Amino acid sequence: MRIAIVDDDPIVCQSLETILTATGTAEVLWTANDGDTAVRRYFETPASRPDVLLIDIQMPGTSGLDAAREILATDPAARILFLTTFADQSYIAQAMGLGAKGYLIKQDVATVGPALQAVMAGQVVLGAEVLGKLTERTPNPADSDDSRDTADSIEGLLGEREREITALVAEGLDNRDIAARLFLSEGTVRNRISAILDKLGLTNRTQLAILWLNAHR
Repeated sequence: MRIAIVDDDPIVCQSLETILTATGTAEVLWTANDGDTAVRRYFETPASRPDVLLIDIQMPGTSGLDAAREILATDPAARILFLTTFADQSYIAQAMGLGAKGYLIKQDVATVGPALQAVMAGQVVLGAEVLGKLTERTPNPADSDDSRDTADSIEGLLGEREREITALVAEGLDNRDIAARLFLSEGTVRNRISAILDKLGLTNRTQLAILWLNAHR
């Protein structure tokens, strides 16, 4: 696969490039240290568009979130994987709401290669710490039943097969794997997921996964 790496620390870019190249995981097309450069390089030529863009959140000038937003506005099929030190719930929600393919915390570079491969296979990648941030809540007696209400709402809106599919989406499975697990065709799974998104007023499967996880934590 061909990737690009965007991080405000050149050493991080160089280290990741060395590791991913040496292990044969990916070919690094280019690196950048800020969001403005990332957007410019991404659209420079057709050949400069990577299969996966690995990008940080906070950088000088245009942030990783703003750069991703700009890239996805022009190229909705872009695969963007965030790699950052920030496990802030707001950042994670914004990134996934944009349509990013994953969000990793900079802890162990050994997880980056498998994450890139998973994204290429059509999966959404969320580290354990990220999932914890997405599902955690601040205790509040006034809304202590909110998650139960959300779960009840989903149970009422979705049929049994739709709930099965949604649960597998939340596990990070792609359409092919879901189809194999439930003995359905990929086309059926794709149509069912579209119908589920319409019912719940959602725009992408990442939002669906987050909603399911919040309701069943």
